[in-house]
Amino acid sequence: MKMIINGKKTDSSDGKTQNIINPATLQVIDTVPSATAEDITRAVDGAVKAQEAWAALPVRERCNVLRKFADLVMERRLELGEILAKEAGKPYMKEAVWELDSVAYVYRGACDVALHYYGSTMPIGTEPGYDDDLQVTVHEPLGTLACIIPYNFPPAIWAFKTAAALAAGNSVVVKAPSYDPMTLLVLHEMLHEAGLPAGVAQCLTGKGALVGDLLVDDERIACVNFTGSTEAGLSIARTAAKHLTDYKFELGGNDPFIVFSDADMDLVIKEAEDQARNNRQCCTGSKRFIIHNSLKDEFVERLSAELDKLVIGNPMDSKVNMGPMIGERAAKTVEDQVNHTVSQGARIARGGKRNGAFYDPTILVDVTPDMDIARNMEVFGPVWPVIGFDTVDEAVEIANNSIYGLGGGLFSRDIYTCLQTAKRLKTGHIAINASGNFRAAELPFGGGRKMSGNSRESLSRVMDEVTQLKSIVFRYAFNERQ
Repeated sequence: MKMIINGKKTDSSDGKTQNIINPATLQVIDTVPSATAEDITRAVDGAVKAQEAWAALPVRERCNVLRKFADLVMERRLELGEILAKEAGKPYMKEAVWELDSVAYVYRGACDVALHYYGSTMPIGTEPGYDDDLQVTVHEPLGTLACIIPYNFPPAIWAFKTAAALAAGNSVVVKAPSYDPMTLLVLHEMLHEAGLPAGVAQCLTGKGALVGDLLVDDERIACVNFTGSTEAGLSIARTAAKHLTDYKFELGGNDPFIVFSDADMDLVIKEAEDQARNNRQCCTGSKRFIIHNSLKDEFVERLSAELDKLVIGNPMDSKVNMGPMIGERAAKTVEDQVNHTVSQGARIARGGKRNGAFYDPTILVDVTPDMDIARNMEVFGPVWPVIGFDTVDEAVEIANNSIYGLGGGLFSRDIYTCLQTAKRLKTGHIAINASGNFRAAELPFGGGRKMSGNSRESLSRVMDEVTQLKSIVFRYAFNERQ
């Protein structure tokens, strides 16, 4: 496959490529260009040039194009899902095709929002000295946005970052994830098939260290929209600061999953097992299982039994409900993190074995609040560390003792306990009697507290992040003229 620059399929200027590996088979399935500095400059040049004309179109015309694109996605969802399943290791129908459905939903939703995203009129006569003035605000596009996409949910996260941005009249330069860029390349082709003008949406492939850094360091980029690790986010922020470039980040998480003594254990186990989705490569996946000591043994026993039922293998097999991780390196990282936790005193109650890019669902017990995994070590893989507690205060202290504050979930039959605990947890969202591993398209998502970022992208809020307010004052508009 090739990059999309100025509406055309493009090789890198030096002809270099990188292999895309099927994580289930460890076989090369395709190659993509490895973008050079020249390619990146050309993409930004084209995006900046195309943005003004795109923004000048009436919003209804922009939305007509984007809605046609959403229709094309639904027509080709099975084809796109197969590409995603093979490059990302996602079970085909259960996860990959479902993710493409979310792309269409978000694009249609962004159009609905854009068509009803109004400015405001200030009440006349509220401020002394301005009684004769008409004061209004309007929303304008930011310009050209750099959108840096992670490997765990590439089409879904891409949709959240690009749909509203395009509907608002921005252009975008997308850095596709290195592991699994192919689905995004096809989606960009389909945008142009739907009528998007050349240059409005660029899609670059290659090494993140080069492509991402050069995009962020280009003073013509109005905003950087990034989902990924906290370490990468901090690096981007330092570079963006040189030009006072705005940035929106959804970063790492180490979300708590708190189970109080009166919890419905059937529901708890159902929600805990559901965390196997996408091999637990989820920023808001529950990563610290803080279980009341009276329920710890039952939790471990029942969860282990449920994980035993998972069918692990090639994601194109309809019987499989858990595929490989994104790559062998990612699985090795999880293996090293588990071994590190064991060296600190934890014990493996289930799993703990790796085979290539596959890592067995693993339960860790005897985890204490002072261990790295219980605080700031984010494990991006199928690991369930169990931490015991006795009191509400203890559970809250364990949950908040982290640099992260993305989301979380808690379980109790007592509504007072639920509400009071939710209020005390320093997170961006909390699910009551459910895990925090969800992303409702309408609900503000991301940001949270501390080192988990500042974005709140959603259909209800994302237009605020891709536009800027302009105040327009008609001085003396209501002054009686002689």
